[in-house]
Amino acid sequence: MGIFSLLTLMLACGHVLTSQIYGGREAAAHSRPFMALVVRKLPNESIEYCAGFLLSEWFVMTAAHCEASWYEVYLGLHDFNHPEDAQIIAVDETFPATGYNRTTLSHDLMLLKLNSKVKFNRKVQPIDLADPNDKPPEVCMVFGWGFFKPGSKELSPVLKEANVTLTNIECEEDFYCSKGQSGPGEGDSGCPLVCENEKVYGVVSKGTYPDENGERLYEYSMISNKMGMMH
Repeated sequence: MGIFSLLTLMLACGHVLTSQIYGGREAAAHSRPFMALVVRKLPNESIEYCAGFLLSEWFVMTAAHCEASWYEVYLGLHDFNHPEDAQIIAVDETFPATGYNRTTLSHDLMLLKLNSKVKFNRKVQPIDLADPNDKPPEVCMVFGWGFFKPGSKELSPVLKEANVTLTNIECEEDFYCSKGQSGPGEGDSGCPLVCENEKVYGVVSKGTYPDENGERLYEYSMISNKMGMMH
C-alpha cells in the first residue's frame, strides 16, 4: 500500500510557477493551524520557500515542483520574523505523486515525511483532504507567506489569505482554477486550496502572467483523483 493510501486510512500557455498571496489580507494569528512553511535548500546552496499543510503527526503535503536537496518545515508559525514558538522539523523522505511531470506540472503533489513526530496543540493541527464523494467546490481560500507584491522578492512577514472563486474557463484537466487579481503567487506553491467544508481540494501549482486587466489564472492540482498515486 502506498504512503498516500496509508495517510488516507489514518485520517495553460504562459504559465509561471506559483511558488504570493496577491490582494490578500493578514490571517488571524494561528487561525490556520494546518499551515506549514517549507524551507528548501537547492543543490546550489540557495534557500527558497514553498508552503505546505499538515496531514498527520508525520506528514506534510506540498507541490512536487518544490524540489530540493534538503528541507525544513515550520509549523505553528504566523510571523516569519518571530519563529520562536514554531515547531521546526527536518524532512526525512519525499514522496512525489506517480506521474508527476516537470514540464506540464500534472500530478503536482508531494508528501514530506518528517523525521520527528509533530506535537499537536492550539497552533498546530492537521486538516482533512476532500473525499471523492464531496460536492465540487465553488468558493475557496488560499494562504501563504509568499512574495506579497508583484515584482517583489521579499516574503510576507505574516501569513496571508485570500478568497478565490473557482471557474472551469481555461482550466486544464486535473486542475481546479480561479481567475482574478487575488490569489497565490511566488512562495505559495504547495499551499492548500481550502473550500466551503474546511477540507483541502487542491494544491497551489502554477499561474499565468497578468492579462490586460491585471487578472491571472491560478491553477491548483486536484487531490481527490490522485488517491493511491503516491510513491
